[in-house]
Amino acid sequence: MAFLDRSDCLTSNTDLQSERKPRICILTTRGFSLDVFRCGFYEGQDILLDIDDVDLIYLEPKKGYEFRKTLHEKIIWHDITKKMVTINMTLQPIKLTKEYDLLIAYLPHCEELIHIPAIRRLKDHCKTSICWINELWAKDVQDPKFNEAWLSGLEQFDHIAIGLDATAKAVSEVLKRPCAFVPTGIDALRFNPYPDPSARVIDIYSMGRAWQGLHESFLDIAAKKKIFYVYDTVNTGSTPVRDYRQHREMLANIAKRVRYFVVAPAKMNSTNETGGQIEIGARYFEAAAAGAILLGQSPDCESFHNMFNWPDSVIEIQPDGSDAADVLSSLATQPDRLMEMSRRNARESLLRHDWLYRWQEILTISGLKPTPRLELRENRLKVMALKISTAQYNDSIVSK
Repeated sequence: MAFLDRSDCLTSNTDLQSERKPRICILTTRGFSLDVFRCGFYEGQDILLDIDDVDLIYLEPKKGYEFRKTLHEKIIWHDITKKMVTINMTLQPIKLTKEYDLLIAYLPHCEELIHIPAIRRLKDHCKTSICWINELWAKDVQDPKFNEAWLSGLEQFDHIAIGLDATAKAVSEVLKRPCAFVPTGIDALRFNPYPDPSARVIDIYSMGRAWQGLHESFLDIAAKKKIFYVYDTVNTGSTPVRDYRQHREMLANIAKRVRYFVVAPAKMNSTNETGGQIEIGARYFEAAAAGAILLGQSPDCESFHNMFNWPDSVIEIQPDGSDAADVLSSLATQPDRLMEMSRRNARESLLRHDWLYRWQEILTISGLKPTPRLELRENRLKVMALKISTAQYNDSIVSK
């Protein structure tokens, strides 16, 4: 059966919400998979629940899910019929009981296409459908073996969106059909430090992957007690969290107290995965929304140039750390510039990168009109951005 949960909707008008007929259903793995890398999209799902009339469809694993998943993937890689990707081996079957205008299947990776066949008679209950894959690299799409094994699973969807720009173009070329680029987003209201900004007590924050040379330079500066440097000491991406909302709230609270947030292109030191493809990583969105100064490298790709095209969106620093001390020293002498950078990052994030804008794109692609509640959130984002431009805040980005 399908597990539908309306209690996750964040709107305060719960009585009116319960009377509305859901027009969208979205698949979610939040009932059994709470890996760190999934938490950002669960945050995005919560915003969709708040701005539209949505049913969450809880996917439920069969017994022995991990074994089944591994076996199913191996079979697909050797399947000459191209049909195994459309057979359910891993999840409890789901029978939809309502009619929807749109089904959204968000997949962190292409391999989770094996979840889709759990939905019985999808097209009988959903007028249109969209598959949104967050991470898929162009080199894989252009690999005939990968193409034959996995991309046939996209044929069941009316629309396709990909979270990496170059890959969206590659998928469109290979499948000979439109494929939209829709990047990840951020709860810009949660991460926004205003109207009551906290002291920036963390000088430098490095989350996830790091350039070794740069990391060692920061360690050296920190050892001389010149900075407070916070960084990951374990590989956390696939680590499960207890509560995804608490995790995102904790990350937002940390980011709002960070002066310099280290950023780098997505999977910058894993060319075996990326094939050298340059894309925007999630850290750019999280850091900018929190009003931190982005310290690192600007991805040399079209999507970055379009989405972060404001002055000083990233302060460049060498990956080997050779100029780390000089860059930090120079920035410390420019408090007014730092303040404007901080405010501009937060303001632009409110106007460009909230999950609302991503859902607007998905609705437009799918032919659905926005709801009044979507427009209310958009107005709230714009009002907050205007206040950052005009209000006087006690929000020094440098040490007092």
